Amino acid sequence: MQHGPAVRRRKLGAELRALRTGAGLTSGEAARLAGWHQSKVSRIETGASGVKPADVRLLLDVYEVRDGQLRELLLVLAGSDEGGGRHHWWHQYRGVLPTTYRDFISLESQASAMRTLETSVVPGLLQTPEYARAVTRAAVGGLDADTDDRLDALVEVRLARQDVLRAQPPLELSAVLDEAVLRREIGGPATMARQLRRLIEAARLPQVRLQVLPFAAGAHIGITGPFVIFSFPSTSDLDVVVLDHMTSSLYLERKEDLQAYTEAFNTLQIHALSPEDSLDYIAGIGDGA
Repeated sequence: MQHGPAVRRRKLGAELRALRTGAGLTSGEAARLAGWHQSKVSRIETGASGVKPADVRLLLDVYEVRDGQLRELLLVLAGSDEGGGRHHWWHQYRGVLPTTYRDFISLESQASAMRTLETSVVPGLLQTPEYARAVTRAAVGGLDADTDDRLDALVEVRLARQDVLRAQPPLELSAVLDEAVLRREIGGPATMARQLRRLIEAARLPQVRLQVLPFAAGAHIGITGPFVIFSFPSTSDLDVVVLDHMTSSLYLERKEDLQAYTEAFNTLQIHALSPEDSLDYIAGIGDGA
């Protein structure tokens, strides 16, 4: 288990090594074409050291990688600020966001699919402004009138993240929600009622698959806590599991971990209500059933 930057270096290095091999080059040949010492290529490929976006761009040119989406993703993993527009909108909040949160948003913005189990709160991508504000205030703690600007900024970030669902192509979101998410009143009755209606609206979007795991399902494989699985276009080697904790996030990249969490999510989907029945269940809770 590692923090985001280390995982990204390792994943970037592994992908660059695969691209070099695919191009039919040894590490020595790649280094010569790039004008480097062979040890630099080795350090990059093992994730032993950081790599500048300019160096990644040079290697991609050496390997004759023309896939624009793959190039952009690898440059983002290297920390590139290129691309402009919405790809790096979160940089304006650097003074407010912890590094681990910026890493999470960076991955989320480049992912093609996201699978998530939520056991306590509505996923950030599906929150209403009022609900997001109540959750954020509770999560960061200690906010008062003197820090309302920070609270406003954090809520803005949470809402801005939701644009990935409206992008072209949009992020494909599959979410399993424990019933506790729907029953826990956050922000008051009116706020919660609007949030439940928002979930129903979102669940009808073609890019969103929402399922409820009712209390009647009893103990389940996700009872140990929530998790997120990010999948990326062009290559599955960059997929990663994110476990969020109060003061940090952990990133799991090993194939064994990815397989275990993927199987766990598939099992949760089997035991959860169908998307259609989930909509009725949410509506029933909203109606006070």
